[in-house]
Amino acid sequence: MDLTYQSGQGIREFLINNDLAFEERLLNEAINVRDKIDEIQLIGNINLLENAHKLVLYVVDEKKEEVVEFAKQEGVAWAKYSLTLAFKIEWIQAIRRTLWNFLYEHDKFTDRVSVGEEFYLMESKINNSIDQFLNGFFISYSTYKDELLEKQRRLVENLSVPIIPITPMISILPLIGSIDINRAVILEEKVLIEIGKLRVQTLIMDLSGVAEIERDAIHRFLKLLDGIAMMGCRAVLTGLRPDIVRNMMSLDIEFGQKVETQGTLQQALDDFLNTDVNLIKNE
Repeated sequence: MDLTYQSGQGIREFLINNDLAFEERLLNEAINVRDKIDEIQLIGNINLLENAHKLVLYVVDEKKEEVVEFAKQEGVAWAKYSLTLAFKIEWIQAIRRTLWNFLYEHDKFTDRVSVGEEFYLMESKINNSIDQFLNGFFISYSTYKDELLEKQRRLVENLSVPIIPITPMISILPLIGSIDINRAVILEEKVLIEIGKLRVQTLIMDLSGVAEIERDAIHRFLKLLDGIAMMGCRAVLTGLRPDIVRNMMSLDIEFGQKVETQGTLQQALDDFLNTDVNLIKNE
């Protein structure tokens, strides 16, 4: 590992000037995480390498409040997007080991390593032992927890997208509760699959029981409507609440030609069922 050092340079400047070498060493330490970096960036918009540099600079600058606040932000982000806890534990352990290695390399440049070499070696041994225990514990814990949550998630997903066929061509999707980004993603996946499987030509989505749609989820919901149209299915929205409509208006959202709206589910059923009956009579 080729490192650069200027006389009198502190550890902060040493880390900044050797940031690429730090990343290389860090990725070699975090074997399981390095292949997931792009995936984590895509899912949660979390830049692991950038955040690693931020954390080590907070640490060497002894900015305790910033470290605590940054930890809170990271915790919320990982929980919100259901990212694997084991990857985070391994990543933090790798950051710690890499930082200790660079502290050691910095001391070598300043000729102080002879004073603290025994300390560094002992610290490495102790940290590695504790890391092995923690890594095994958290991987075992998170694997069991993830499997349990996955089973529960699949059950909830199937119950939260109840598409009900009422004729061979028309189906109803009654939605209740709140729609966040995670539920919007589930809706997108399940609805498109069911449209293809049931060959639905008209899908009536009743939102009268929806209390709230998060702003991020609104955009995802619009993409779902695009997908429904691309599959040759007509989307009909009923029961839109005034507060949800206001939120959509504040985002300058227009449905255009991709969706039809009706005041109530009953109105939509009366219109479409009568149309189907007339078509059958004419045939």
